[in-house]
Amino acid sequence: MALGGFSRRQDEGTARFSRTLTVALFIIAIVLIAFDRPQSRPPALAAFRATVMDMAAPLLDLAAAPIRGISNIGPYWRNQARLAEENEALRRELSETRYWRDLALQLRDQREIYEEALNVESPATQNRIGAWTLGDPDGPFVQSRLIGAGRQQGVASGDPVLNVYGLIGRVVETGRVSSRVLLLTDLNSRIPVMADRSNARAVLVGDNSAYPRLEFLTRNADLEDGDRIVTSGDDGVMPRGLPVGLAQRDRDGRWRIRPFSEQAPVDFVWVFPFRPPAAPEADPVDEELAEEGSDLMEAVEVDFATDEQTGAEAMAEPPAETAEVDQ
Repeated sequence: MALGGFSRRQDEGTARFSRTLTVALFIIAIVLIAFDRPQSRPPALAAFRATVMDMAAPLLDLAAAPIRGISNIGPYWRNQARLAEENEALRRELSETRYWRDLALQLRDQREIYEEALNVESPATQNRIGAWTLGDPDGPFVQSRLIGAGRQQGVASGDPVLNVYGLIGRVVETGRVSSRVLLLTDLNSRIPVMADRSNARAVLVGDNSAYPRLEFLTRNADLEDGDRIVTSGDDGVMPRGLPVGLAQRDRDGRWRIRPFSEQAPVDFVWVFPFRPPAAPEADPVDEELAEEGSDLMEAVEVDFATDEQTGAEAMAEPPAETAEVDQ
């Protein structure tokens, strides 16, 4: 009896589902799945569903806000710590930049004083021309760029082209509003350079690799890894002192250059118009003296030729007294 009573009470306390309700829910689920397809969804059902979603979206967003806030606590504080480190690094860089700015201004003032005292004029490279670059897949060179500046803006063939960090190449062709720049890494690039520390001369030769070679170094050239390489200006095409890169040896022991320009994409560049000093003009007084000297030499030559002709004629005719004695 005890077991039977316990079983009856357990059956009465257990929830029972009607078979009819189960079948009805199953049919409703099938209908909803069938009408969930866009092509078979009735317009009225689609409108009702859109209305329900519009009404439920704010409520769901409001209910999810606390959950999002709790989940973002960890990333927020991690981001704050990272920003604090970046701010500290930027403060250090700013202080160093201010120091180098003051030093550059001081050196500029000293240079102006020295130039005025020595009566020397440095090449004018301050009138730079900004331009955007484009790829040049159809050009005659492998490593080249097209820039949006040409003769109309003052660009000429041979002008150096730099980005924010250093030299990237030189202008080889100019159009009215565009120009072609040959990069340092191209096989046809040849630029005289020197070490900023020891003034060791070399020629930077491109070989279509990322790091061009240093050729024509002297046997005992004072060059070390990490030396700063700049243009020497020996070719008379580029000014002296433009930053190029750092010297380093490759696996074969050859000297190569890691260009400064690789630190930033070659998107926006500056063209520095450089005009080498013209040949000295002749002094007008010297020209007059040269003309007078040439006229004098011509007169002497004419007189000398006249004297020779007179002497030859005198030698050819015998004297009159000698002719009478013979008779």
